[in-house]
Amino acid sequence: MKKTPRAFTFLLIAWTLSMIAVPIIRWTMGDGALPGAATLSVALLAAAVTTLLGRAWGKRRTLVTVLVILAGAWTIERIGSATGIPFGSYHYTQRLTPQIGHVPLLIPLAWLMLLPPAWAIAAAVAGRWSGMRFTLVAALAFTAWDLFLDPQMTAWGFWVWDQPGGYFGIPWVNFGGWMLSAALLTWAARPLPLPMRPLLIVYALTWALQTVGLLVFWRMPGPALAGAAGMGLMLALALRRQGATRFLSRAQAPRHA
Repeated sequence: MKKTPRAFTFLLIAWTLSMIAVPIIRWTMGDGALPGAATLSVALLAAAVTTLLGRAWGKRRTLVTVLVILAGAWTIERIGSATGIPFGSYHYTQRLTPQIGHVPLLIPLAWLMLLPPAWAIAAAVAGRWSGMRFTLVAALAFTAWDLFLDPQMTAWGFWVWDQPGGYFGIPWVNFGGWMLSAALLTWAARPLPLPMRPLLIVYALTWALQTVGLLVFWRMPGPALAGAAGMGLMLALALRRQGATRFLSRAQAPRHA
């Protein structure tokens, strides 16, 4: 595996600082600043992950994968917001712009920023970068993030559920939709091996920042603890299979097939 690019490290640090700054921005500028802060954070992490893909796969393969994820995620969200399938009935508000087909362009970027880290979790657990087990674990790892995300973004008014459900106002079917969608995008992207350690760090930082943010700053202890358990379990399984010593020293990619 090639050396982690400096641009990735710089963007990851910038993203971490932007996440830490979100509560400060809200205190100083009010709720109206939250869409801009969220946009900046997502853009930084999506750029960091894309940089890592580019170093490992080259420009052409990376471009194709990015387009598959962005176009696929937009299509899924467009169908979902229009029909209620597969997430349940919801719609986006005008707080996130620009939008195409009533889907904020930020949403596919959010899929791009955390799907590759979910692939790294899956590769660590499954021991390979393909196959049914890899796809299933990737879908679980990605969906675990939504235990944090959906209650928080709904509370911020970014989208509205027409029929609120049993998970802190979120319909349970939503998580089945996330599983299905993440599995489909993983199958469509057909990822090749990637550097494990930086992507696992992204997943771990997301877990830690979301846990602290929802628990301490956003006063949402239920989603904070549920998300911490969900993402934490996936991370623990990955690190256990990867091996703590191997992870801290040099993480080698499992085989692809």
